[in-house]
Amino acid sequence: MTINKALLALALGFALAACTNQQQAEDSAAEAAEAAGEAQEAADNAMATGDMATSDAAQASADAAAQAADAAATSADAAAAAGDMGDADDAADAAEQAADTAEQAQDAAEEAAAASDAETNNDGQ
Repeated sequence: MTINKALLALALGFALAACTNQQQAEDSAAEAAEAAGEAQEAADNAMATGDMATSDAAQASADAAAQAADAAATSADAAAAAGDMGDADDAADAAEQAADTAEQAQDAAEEAAAASDAETNNDGQ
């Protein structure tokens, strides 16, 4: 009976870890998508100023944020479909890194927009 309880506890631990990895990946994908949206908004605001140099820079950053958001979403899908904890953990880490990249691209887009005196959502993150 004790061995069965130990195996059950171990299985529950693995299941909980897998759910945590999947949730982490989904949260990262959502953060990346939000960053991409805000980066695009900054690029649109820069475009409205008519300053093409900063508009182009802001748009390039917004495009990078969108690509990072796509990568985060792909990693979240991989975490959900992972066959073992190691793969799920790796996918969750990749999603988190992609979200960080999207947030950095958002910051770059907002800095470019600010250079053209466009309105930004930059809250210092």
